[in-house]
Amino acid sequence: MPSVSELYHQDYHAWMDRHAQLLREGRFGEIDQEHLIEELESMGKRERNELVSRLIILIAHLLKWQYQPEQRTRSWRGSIVEQRVQVRREMRLSPSLKPFFPSAILEAYPDALHIAVQETELHEQVFPKECPYTDQMILDEEYWPVP
Repeated sequence: MPSVSELYHQDYHAWMDRHAQLLREGRFGEIDQEHLIEELESMGKRERNELVSRLIILIAHLLKWQYQPEQRTRSWRGSIVEQRVQVRREMRLSPSLKPFFPSAILEAYPDALHIAVQETELHEQVFPKECPYTDQMILDEEYWPVP
């Protein structure tokens, strides 16, 4: 049987199962600390990246909703509703993401703007250089931007 460290490179899923077993049994001396720390840090990054990804989609649709009202579709509305639900869920499941929310919006905006420009075919200068929506607007189910 490969060592826990070798298992990490050979069969990641088996490595995870083995570590869950080692932790349950209190066999801390056998833990592959280096890779476990790496994985835990990576999990935190994935949560932040998931939040940013959802904000990119949400903000892009809010921009399209605001700047191209004649093209509004149920699909845009559905996407806005869905992403708001998912963003709130992410923050409910991981409350430590809340302080990261303002910087996640800043990180998401350039990509959201790019999507809005590509999908609306409007010139980038039509849109604000910085995100026009506050944290509260982004999450508020009652908020629908107007032209």
